[in-house]
Amino acid sequence: MKKVEVFTDGACSGNPGPGGWGAVLRYNGVEKELSGGEANTTNNRMELSAVIFALKALKEPCEVTLYSDSQYVCNALKLGWAKKWRANGWMRNKKDPALNPELWGELLDLCDKHKVEVVWVRGHAGHPENERCDRLAVAAAKKYA
Repeated sequence: MKKVEVFTDGACSGNPGPGGWGAVLRYNGVEKELSGGEANTTNNRMELSAVIFALKALKEPCEVTLYSDSQYVCNALKLGWAKKWRANGWMRNKKDPALNPELWGELLDLCDKHKVEVVWVRGHAGHPENERCDRLAVAAAKKYA
């Protein structure tokens, strides 16, 4: 399997409000930037979208090291929360539904296709690729403001 590094970030002006996401994929020294957004969304939806679009861009199953500053994304994947939500009919517990089930379902399906290792990075702390993804996400969000 090819080893790919994926860096992602989401941004939202207001929550909900205009939002954007950015991703940088790196394989064998070659990088590709992706970005997009929506007019009325949330920060968490943009964080999820960044990861989904990055993984969808891979043409074959890969070993992916995913770097994100979203504890929502990182914890739900690393600690198995999202899989539990899906197994429980998209319920976080007996009375609270999981948010964004359609995005989580798509992301879990992509994680089944690829071997994904999740690495949390502190946002806005000088991590070069995270800062780059943030710039992509903010620029994409501005197109919808």
